[in-house]
Amino acid sequence: MADQNNLNSNEQQHDLNLPKVLIHGPQGFSSVLQPPFSQNFHILNHSSLPLHQFLATHTHHCSSVAALLCDGGYPVTADVLRLLPSLRLVVTASAGTEHVDLDESRRRGVRVAGAGNMFSEDVADLAVALLIDVVMKISAADRCLRKRVPLGSTGFPLASKLAGKKVGIVGLGKIGLEVAQRLEALDCIISYNSRTQKPLVWYPFYSSVVELASNNQVIILWEIGGAGLDVFQNEPLVCQQFFGLDNVVLSPHAGFSTSESYLGICQLVGRNLEAFFSNNTLITPVI
Repeated sequence: MADQNNLNSNEQQHDLNLPKVLIHGPQGFSSVLQPPFSQNFHILNHSSLPLHQFLATHTHHCSSVAALLCDGGYPVTADVLRLLPSLRLVVTASAGTEHVDLDESRRRGVRVAGAGNMFSEDVADLAVALLIDVVMKISAADRCLRKRVPLGSTGFPLASKLAGKKVGIVGLGKIGLEVAQRLEALDCIISYNSRTQKPLVWYPFYSSVVELASNNQVIILWEIGGAGLDVFQNEPLVCQQFFGLDNVVLSPHAGFSTSESYLGICQLVGRNLEAFFSNNTLITPVI
C-alpha cells in the first residue's frame, strides 16, 4: 500500500514538472491532444467552468500555464492573455485565427500556431458536394420522395446539368484552388475574383464580384437560383427562413468533419506543442 502511495505521489510530482497546457474548447475537446503527445504535458481542462471563472479561481495553475490549446469560436482575447502571464504559445485547432487576438499576442511575445491547410481538401470536397446537391436538386428530390410527390409532377424539382457550367469562385486561396481543380474534372468553366490576380493561375480573373457574377451561371448576383451554405452569421443558430427553401442545402459548418481530418489535427496540435517545447520551429506558424 505504501509503495502504491509513493508511486502515485511520484506520478503527480512528475505531472507538476511538465509544461502546463490549458484546454479552451467545447466539452470533450481535450481528446484532440492524444498520446504520445499528451503524456508530455500537464493538461488543465476548464470545460466544467467558464474560462474567466476558471482563471480567477485557479490562479496557482494559471500563473504558470505555458501553452493554450483552443478551438475555433473560443476567443483568446487580450483579457485572457493578461490572465496567463507565463503563456508562450497558443495552438488553435481551427483553420481561421479570428478568435485569437494576434496583435496582443505579438505584443506579449506569444507564438501562435494554426491548422494550416489541414482542412483544405475536405472543405473543397464539401463545397463541390453542396454545389452538386443544389444543381442536381438531390436534397429537394429527397424531400419530395418522403412526401410522396410523384416524379414528373409540377411539385417535383427539375434538376440542372453541372457539366459545362460557368463557375465563378470568390477567393482563390488554397481552398479555392482545390475547388477549381475538382470542378475542372466535372467539365466546368472556371473564373475567379480575388484581392489580387494570381500570377500562375490560368483561369480568367475579374476584379470585382459583380463582374464575376455577371459572367457566370453558378454565381448570380441579383437572383439566386440555389445556395449551398456551410457558414452562418450567428452559429450555431441558423435563420429558420432557410428551412423551408427547397433550393437551399444547409451544412452545419462541417467541412472539416471527417475522420481523416480529426486524426490529422490531433497529430498536428501535438507536433506543434512538441516542436515548441523542444525549441524547434513550429509546424504551422501564424506568428
